Amino acid sequence: INGAGAEATHIWDSKTTLREAYATLMEQYRLLFEIGAQNRARGYEPMTFKAMMNEHRSIREYDDRPVSDDTLRQILESAQHAASSSFIQATAIVRVANADTRADISEVAGGQRWVREAPIFLVWCADMTRIEAASLKADAGELDGWTEHFIAATVDVALVAQNALLAAESLGLGGVYIGGIRNNPARVCELLELPRLVYPVFGMCLGYPAQDPGIKPRMPLDAMLHQERFDASRATQIVDAYDAQMADYYASRGSNVRQSNWSAQTTNAVQGKRREHMLGFLQEQGYLKK
Repeated sequence: INGAGAEATHIWDSKTTLREAYATLMEQYRLLFEIGAQNRARGYEPMTFKAMMNEHRSIREYDDRPVSDDTLRQILESAQHAASSSFIQATAIVRVANADTRADISEVAGGQRWVREAPIFLVWCADMTRIEAASLKADAGELDGWTEHFIAATVDVALVAQNALLAAESLGLGGVYIGGIRNNPARVCELLELPRLVYPVFGMCLGYPAQDPGIKPRMPLDAMLHQERFDASRATQIVDAYDAQMADYYASRGSNVRQSNWSAQTTNAVQGKRREHMLGFLQEQGYLKK
């Protein structure tokens, strides 16, 4: 799982015999075992998938290596296998390469320069157009904008996108989500020509990391896991303990040192980014009407 972004070797085409394909495959296995033996001799241990997940960091700085179309396709094909509510598969992905479009989206997102600089920039959209086409084909009419449709489509997008980021990290890439595109989603729709029943949920930058940021400590599992019934009595105690932990983290990390804690950062994020325009925008796109 410690990939370095190497391209897949295709061992079969219309002119390849089964014997030749088998020989090529066995040679690939031999090389993999040889590399594994060399790594073990040097004391390297392969990273498990769980360990990779636990080491997730947001990556905003990328080196000069391009991400090939084949690598991106591998990532997105893996992403497609995420769970989907009622199998509606309500996700659309817009790859944005045009420099001017990226610059405009960067401004929408508050000037985040990595939107302009990342080797790959994707806009992840909730997309009910195919679902409406299926409904019309079945003579069931247009979609009516039920709130449940909005929830199902948005969750679908989040699941597929997280699959994509995990797949990218397994190949040695890193990335960061860009929620700032919701600062002006109507402008993003204009730039990308997103029609009714499609809305941009977030962006994503991908590339090979040129930074090694620390891992932010997460809340303890017991803060999220409840047994049989939701227990609200622990909230203040949990927040107080986590604030102390995060204050130590912010004060001691290698860059962007600050005197703060989780409560202050979270309050600023939630209360400072209300985006009052979102309800009206979503209704214009055909969502949240009922």
